[in-house]
Amino acid sequence: MIRVPLHVLADSANVSREGKLNLLGIFENIHAIGFPATHTALALVFSIEADTGDATREHDMVIDVVDSDGKSIANISGKLKFGQTTSGKVRSNQIIYFNGIQFGKPGTYEFKIIINGEERAFVPLELIEHKQPKQ
Repeated sequence: MIRVPLHVLADSANVSREGKLNLLGIFENIHAIGFPATHTALALVFSIEADTGDATREHDMVIDVVDSDGKSIANISGKLKFGQTTSGKVRSNQIIYFNGIQFGKPGTYEFKIIINGEERAFVPLELIEHKQPKQ
């Protein structure tokens, strides 16, 4: 079985030489003065766990970013393979940067984590519009 026990959006992240996952600036919303709004950079950070049987197989992975209407605004796909394990389960930390991602309107967006055609987790992101003060 494959699980995604950790999934967040952050300003930045990395994995140390010792395998520690470091997160900086976890957030759940973005405030913008106007739309469309472009966010310079954000990181989708998640951990995937697999049991021994799934660890040695190759898996299809898709990250789909959708708006409140379910329309895809960004999509990334690839293959995932964990490798051998003797402990009964294995974990892989994933960091995917989105640079210059554009959000067309205010509302809730979802970063969906899909493995082998099944949505395993999603991270919501609220885009909030702020009016510029009148001068």
